[in-house]
Amino acid sequence: VALKAGIVKQGGEMHVRGGRRGEIRVQIDGVAVDDPLGGGASCQARPPAKHQSIRVPREAWNTEGYDLIRENEFRDALGKPFSTFSIDVDAASYSNARRFIDHGQLPPADAVRIEEMINYFTYDYPDPGDEAPFSITAEVTGCPWNERNRLVHIGLQGKRLDLEDAPPSNLVFLIDVSGSMQPPNKLPLLKKSFKLLAEQMRAKDRVAIVVYASSEGLVLESTPGDNKKTILRAIERMHAGGSTAGGAGIKLAYKIAEENFIEGGNNRVILATDGDFNTGVSSDAEMVRLIEEKRESGVFITVLGFGVGNLKDSKMEKIADHGNGNYAYIDGIFEARKVLVNELGATLFTIAKDVKIQVEFNPAKVKEYRLIGYENRVLKKKDFDDDKKDAGEIGAGHSVTALYEIVPVDQTLAADAQRRATYTTVSVEPSAFETSEILTVRFRYKAPDEDTSTLLVETLTDDGVRFEDASVDFRFAAAVAEFGMLLRGSQFAGESSFAHVLKTAKKATGDDEGGYRHEFVRLVEKSREIMEE
Repeated sequence: VALKAGIVKQGGEMHVRGGRRGEIRVQIDGVAVDDPLGGGASCQARPPAKHQSIRVPREAWNTEGYDLIRENEFRDALGKPFSTFSIDVDAASYSNARRFIDHGQLPPADAVRIEEMINYFTYDYPDPGDEAPFSITAEVTGCPWNERNRLVHIGLQGKRLDLEDAPPSNLVFLIDVSGSMQPPNKLPLLKKSFKLLAEQMRAKDRVAIVVYASSEGLVLESTPGDNKKTILRAIERMHAGGSTAGGAGIKLAYKIAEENFIEGGNNRVILATDGDFNTGVSSDAEMVRLIEEKRESGVFITVLGFGVGNLKDSKMEKIADHGNGNYAYIDGIFEARKVLVNELGATLFTIAKDVKIQVEFNPAKVKEYRLIGYENRVLKKKDFDDDKKDAGEIGAGHSVTALYEIVPVDQTLAADAQRRATYTTVSVEPSAFETSEILTVRFRYKAPDEDTSTLLVETLTDDGVRFEDASVDFRFAAAVAEFGMLLRGSQFAGESSFAHVLKTAKKATGDDEGGYRHEFVRLVEKSREIMEE
């Protein structure tokens, strides 16, 4: 029964105990599980009269959950000149893919979100001026995997923040201590990670800790950030056991955050879990409705994923996307230090919310275009001007990158200047042929505590630059995108190859503070080895 329910760990010890008629009680590695099938499952056979031990064979066990990704396709620039999407600064997909590759296998295709892989890395975009919270960079060159096409690179750079001058933080650590969090790469790693974060807290910051398993509870009331011994002691006392009442934990965490709300401060819940909620509010739809309700409080959220085997990536991504938040996957202490120490400002301090991008392509210059990645962030054209439409957030110092592959117009095809249907005629303005602009980029964003957006506009011209002459950041981002397409088995990969990704990436490592780009090269090499086995 327990094996069928999918709750027995690899090589674990399972104990079946007798009980009331119709009840099965299972104990796995010391953690009691009631009604493992759920829904009051019954057993017509007489339960064992005494304690029995069954050695479970070591078998593959995987209930990880990823949303289906249908890649963006090429769109006609004459009929559909507008491409609109919400920015995404999540980076979970890259570190999760790294986990698979380091264990000798390629990640599932739907675990590869190309925009998150690109945005895992920082780029040397210019700092913004005094008026806007971010700068805008745009380039266009030849496309490295299809010589007939061009590649557009759009980059945003968030304003950097001196953490000593950052506003005070009101943080609530929301920790999953259910039975599934026992393995070393879950709660033990989580505790080490949050200790790193606790060490960064200042006297003007406040930290509370909420845990949840079969039920939720407050284990540390809101405490000054310089009271590190108390915070660290509370973290160390956490132990795993029980089911996962994630919805109840979220409600309590937001309640504590609201009670200690700091006007003008950074109010945030930091959820750490494998995402395997199974008690109370737990479905993806229920979690989305809950988190959308809670985001109206002005409290932001950061989601940190841990563990393997039952990682519910799709659920955690939805919580972050619908809760004015960000999502990272922690596969080791190296990643924990990156997210919670080196990039703390980007992780915790939002400088702009509901950031949307709308690109209008000039059909006199562009025949077709394709947005690479951002499949679950695509918006309707009308959403761009709708300030009620939720979109992504940018943290202090965040850089955000988007790539478009475009098919240039063959100037000999004059028929593309006008297209007639039975009831409509679509044509290109004569001025579109006279300008050298290939597209216009529009951005909308709101300050973290405001409800009205600000508009920024930039244009881009194509000067015929070759890919080899593009900026280092452009070339590296293109290499990551190409790698992502190979991992996904993309129909749009063209002439892509691991060898070409390696050649491009090795020439575009730049200064590489932290060694993340060199690590990318290592992952590509290992992926190629896995493919050749």
